[in-house]
Amino acid sequence: MELDIQCEEMSPSRWAELLTTMKSCKTIRLDDCNLSSSNCEDLSSIINTNPSLTELKLNNNELGDEGVEYLCKGLLTPSCSLQKLWLQNCNLTSASCETLRSVLSAQPSLTELHVGDNRLGTAGVKVLCQGMMNPSCKLQKLQLEYCELTADIVEALNAALQSKPTLKELSLSNNTLGDTAVKQLCRGLVEASCNLELLHLENCGITSDSCTDISAVLRNKSSLMDLSVGDNKIGDSGLALLCQGLMHPSCKIQKLWLWDCDLTSASCKDLSRLISTKETLTEISLIDNNLRDSGMEMLCQALKDPKSKLQELWVRECGLTAACCKAVSSALSTNKHLKVLHIGENKLGDAGVELLCEGLMHPNCNIQSLWLGNCDLTAGCCATLATVMATKQCLTELDLSYNPLEDEGIRKICEALKKPSCNVQQLILYDILWSSEVDDELRALEESKPEVKIIS
Repeated sequence: MELDIQCEEMSPSRWAELLTTMKSCKTIRLDDCNLSSSNCEDLSSIINTNPSLTELKLNNNELGDEGVEYLCKGLLTPSCSLQKLWLQNCNLTSASCETLRSVLSAQPSLTELHVGDNRLGTAGVKVLCQGMMNPSCKLQKLQLEYCELTADIVEALNAALQSKPTLKELSLSNNTLGDTAVKQLCRGLVEASCNLELLHLENCGITSDSCTDISAVLRNKSSLMDLSVGDNKIGDSGLALLCQGLMHPSCKIQKLWLWDCDLTSASCKDLSRLISTKETLTEISLIDNNLRDSGMEMLCQALKDPKSKLQELWVRECGLTAACCKAVSSALSTNKHLKVLHIGENKLGDAGVELLCEGLMHPNCNIQSLWLGNCDLTAGCCATLATVMATKQCLTELDLSYNPLEDEGIRKICEALKKPSCNVQQLILYDILWSSEVDDELRALEESKPEVKIIS
């Protein structure tokens, strides 16, 4: 049994009602429910008396250190079987880390700990690392984003990594680590016996200086499938170094996020080689890099390679225009694997999207999610988009936000949605102006086709 509630204010009567339900739940998720430390006393009792409970998610609640102390009393009982604990943005400080250390040391069932967005600080996470080093700790996933960590944390993390072969996922994004610390961390990861599958280092103050060491992790950890170094100024030279590791035969990368990394079209030669030859790679994010049309054309050529297995390509805000759309269309008509294309916030215009639609209509194209927000589109391209919607049953999600489509364009899209052949389930239309009459038509459409969600 699963309890999954979000963004609900808890009255005493509602809380009492839910407590009865929780006694038999395997999963309890109560994000954004205005919970406090007093609710944690009750939850501690539930943890103690419900041995089937394996996941507890309490993100974005003002639990505080006192609340976590109550929770941990339940977590330390022999009957507790909790495996996943989510406490992101719960107003915790380093004081909570001593209590959580006790849980890590004594509770072998706990395999996931998510404590990001809390002011734990370097001192607090050092205490958590002590708990991880206990032989009883079997932690597999540790999420420490936005925890106000500094370079001083790496020595403790490396010591924990050395003693924790079970660890598969480590997220340290949005902490001011810097190159020296990231290099030290990577050397520790190479030496550690853990089989890391996910490493997230977004916005950690990384430059090209760290990329040789990250590349070494890619070469030596064939288990690593998910790497995110977005929002770091690695530049074209850093990307070239990363690609040395990514192209190594032992690297089995599947998901690569390089958003806002100061890349230009010069990087696209290396990226194209990666896309066309690394058959494990299924998702790449290049959002907010100045790739330009010339860079996108190189990527499209790679997508046409039979060895490319890419399923998701994110190239939002990459300085693209209609000039690259013929190449994108050709790639869409060739690559059967691509399912998700995020190409919004580029000046494609109606002419560019008309070209894209030629590729989308090809029998080889299997696109499921297409994002065209803020692409300078008007009602002029909506008839062609409507034809794609009504014809391509694989297309289930379409984003047209921030485009001046007006009543004429929205009506054409609505006509497509009404057709039985249209399988679009989510239509995103943020910040588009239309009349009250069209608004009524949209609401009527949602009522007649409840499976369609229109987000505006």
